[in-house]
Amino acid sequence: MNTLIIVDVQNDFMPGGSLEVPGGDSIIQVINRLQNKFDLVVATQDWHPADHMSFASNHMDKKPFDKVEWRGLEQVLWPDHCVHNTKGAELHRELTSEKIEAIFRKGMDRNIDSYSGFYDNGHEKNTGLAGYLRERNAGELYFCGLAADVCVQFTIKDALKEGFSATLIEDATRPIDPDEFEKIKTQLSDDNCKIINSNEFSAQAGP
Repeated sequence: MNTLIIVDVQNDFMPGGSLEVPGGDSIIQVINRLQNKFDLVVATQDWHPADHMSFASNHMDKKPFDKVEWRGLEQVLWPDHCVHNTKGAELHRELTSEKIEAIFRKGMDRNIDSYSGFYDNGHEKNTGLAGYLRERNAGELYFCGLAADVCVQFTIKDALKEGFSATLIEDATRPIDPDEFEKIKTQLSDDNCKIINSNEFSAQAGP
């Protein structure tokens, strides 16, 4: 079955949020229009403890977007964001949620970041998303959400590694860094991820 994966459409990634993605709110109505085109809709959600190691505030003399080495991996230090049980961690109120059958939370272990909806950044723990999708006989996976150049990108890469087919709906996502996203799109295409516009999907899928 065709499956839509909505990545991290949360308040802290919206304009005015602590880690805002420029134009992040502009994709919500696109995602809402798309949902009825899919047999299965799932979402991911950043869900961090306040003392998460990816927060610059938890590192002395560091500021947001500095880079450090942590447990053998390069780590970008972010502004505090999506702390569990805060308003910033909630899915945006305008996102239609009736069709979302499951939400997979990530970034809950304070000691490692988790961009992908499938695994943490060190691939030490999985969220259970791959097993869930296989159990539901998910076929082509379509991806949207925030941010295109971080969590959406890494979720797609892990989906491909897990053997799923992947399609990015470009106008249903926004990057933090548009220039970097142009490079990422080339890499994703080289990895056999299709990239389409929501209007193309609507035309091929029909109501």
